[in-house]
Amino acid sequence: MTPQTPDPSPPPNPPESEALPFVAPCRALPLGAAFEWLRLGWHDLCQAPRQSLSYGVVMLLMSYGISALTWYWGDLGLYLGVITGFVFVGPWLALTLYSISIHVERKEPVSLRRSIGDARQQLGNAMVFAVILTVVFLVWARAATIIHVFFPDNGSPELTDLLWFLGIGSSVGALFSAIVFAVSAFSLPMLMDRRVDTVTAVVTSVNAVLRNKPAMLVWAMLIVGCVLLGVATAYLAYIVLLPLLGHATWHAYRRTIDASLFPPIARD
Repeated sequence: MTPQTPDPSPPPNPPESEALPFVAPCRALPLGAAFEWLRLGWHDLCQAPRQSLSYGVVMLLMSYGISALTWYWGDLGLYLGVITGFVFVGPWLALTLYSISIHVERKEPVSLRRSIGDARQQLGNAMVFAVILTVVFLVWARAATIIHVFFPDNGSPELTDLLWFLGIGSSVGALFSAIVFAVSAFSLPMLMDRRVDTVTAVVTSVNAVLRNKPAMLVWAMLIVGCVLLGVATAYLAYIVLLPLLGHATWHAYRRTIDASLFPPIARD
């Protein structure tokens, strides 16, 4: 009996059904889903107050820094502060909050060092995401400059002229705000949870927002309300509100995105 030689041909490709999808499916959300996310986020904050509030203090100092740059250098200081502070440091800090929520969800011990280490593992994807936001902000700034051509050039403009200018500016600002919101609503939590590339996470986020517009509009209004409350308190409320929103964003992702087809990120 002659021995059989191994087949030199390469193994067959896996079935198409086993390939990862380009976008993770999303669930349908009730109108008041955002209030449940805030409740769960508050639970996480209470479970890890020291770690969560440390993030809030850092964001408070960043807000003061951006305001100081704007005060001394005008629009240039604002652009530098937003791009270098919020766009690049903010996503990485948000990842630490998601890590805290992950450990609270798993009933594991929470430590700031461990959360920072988890966030460091996703630093590359966070920087790609930051570059995407930077491009959006730069285009936004350019559009804001162009809008100034609609500003009345006479010394005492009529109310209708000012309303025309404010209407155009507000419409353009709302458009760019909607883009940033749709891109960032679920993408960073997904990058923290699953082994996916940034493009897949961004497309998944945009798809989920578009499929749940009423519920996501409520969520956006709550975020705007928290931002305005922070401004009204000279940013001091950000110490609590920003960690609360970060933890709530993690639960928004968990309740909305079905990422089970993507491999999870292993953690110690």
